[in-house]
Amino acid sequence: MSDLSIIDLGRNARRLRLDTLVRLRWLAVAGQSCALLLVRYGFGFSLPLAPCLVAIAASVGLNVALRLKFARNDRLEDGPAAALLTFDLLQLAALLYLTGGIENPFVILVLAPVVISAVSLPSGPAAYLVAVMIALALLLAFEHEPLPWQNGGGLSLPVLYRAGIWVALALSGGFVALYAGRVAEEARRLSDALAATELVLAREQHLSQLDGLAAAAAHELGTPLATIGLIAKEWQKNAGTAPAADDIELMAQQVRRCRDILGKLTSLGNDSGSLLTRMTLRVLMEEVIEPHRHFGVDVIATATGPDAEPVCARSPGVLYGLGNLVENAVDFARTRVDVAAKWTETDVSVVVLDDGPGFAPEILSQLGEPYVTTRAADRKAKIDEASGLGLGLFIAKTLLERSGASVKIANRPGPQTGAKITIDWPRGIFEHGPENVGAEKQTAAEAATP
Repeated sequence: MSDLSIIDLGRNARRLRLDTLVRLRWLAVAGQSCALLLVRYGFGFSLPLAPCLVAIAASVGLNVALRLKFARNDRLEDGPAAALLTFDLLQLAALLYLTGGIENPFVILVLAPVVISAVSLPSGPAAYLVAVMIALALLLAFEHEPLPWQNGGGLSLPVLYRAGIWVALALSGGFVALYAGRVAEEARRLSDALAATELVLAREQHLSQLDGLAAAAAHELGTPLATIGLIAKEWQKNAGTAPAADDIELMAQQVRRCRDILGKLTSLGNDSGSLLTRMTLRVLMEEVIEPHRHFGVDVIATATGPDAEPVCARSPGVLYGLGNLVENAVDFARTRVDVAAKWTETDVSVVVLDDGPGFAPEILSQLGEPYVTTRAADRKAKIDEASGLGLGLFIAKTLLERSGASVKIANRPGPQTGAKITIDWPRGIFEHGPENVGAEKQTAAEAATP
């Protein structure tokens, strides 16, 4: 199977864009300015307007400097991103200090940089920003200017109430950071796994095309090369006489035919009607199993059904998915792996059984998710020394489900031991593909409509 350990899944592409922070800061500047002007001139409350505008101007100056120095698409390292978010916290804390501290209802906005760090930065910088937010909130709980209020007076809340607000902010910051970070990490892991799936499918597609081209070359070139060889033997027998004009013309024709065949091979993969793109279920099983027969484990294949054997399109995704499942079974089996294919008029099923230890109960419900592995560090796959990333089963399951199959993962019932993986297709989808079956159903429905 493919070595996924060398795949770069784009960590740099997931870094926080500088343009994102700049735009969010412009939004914050607009909101802060509107709030100050509304409180001062709309409600007529007295507040230190000049110092507040200086704090807002600091954000404006930073944004202008970043725009002049960096490109819009620059992506930030973790350290600079954490520094910019720290500035946002400090700037907001300065405004809150001037306008009532923790008593100001807008104190909830200190959670915004925390959420941004949780979804875009590793756990270390995110935890640092949570700590900074909690420390600033504690300072604002006891050190701040009076909250602007009616008739120029200030509103002072009891110490116990301010302490409660601080505790609520601290708990909210920690919970929101943990929750948002967990969701973002799950999204990143799934994105990485899907990227690996796409890379594997592209690689298998390329290998499948090469295999088909090689088979086509051997088949198509056989006849003209045999004719050329026959003419050459005749010339060797009559070395003392000049070649006949007919023989020379025939050889020239066969050489032209060889050139034409080689020219057509490049587009052979686009010919959906080629015999090389179709295979019976038994041929499919043999192609999947053959690479795994030589590792000290008996791989037994059976295929049974009551009617004509299903014939499917050659699919690199199906070949890779089934091959990965067989490889895992061989890797963990003690002596034997059984691959049983069955079909009826409506369904096609493939069951992969091994006599190994089976799946651990604690991870059985998680199998099929990315980065869940059952392979210990000292037990690597027999043919892929870099395996064990926990992506193999996810990729196999994803590729098979894309082909229209349902995949069920379980352990064999006692007293037998080992894993049991069942792959089921509706026969129409197996033979024609999910896209073609949908088109056929639509065509049939249109034909049945009067």
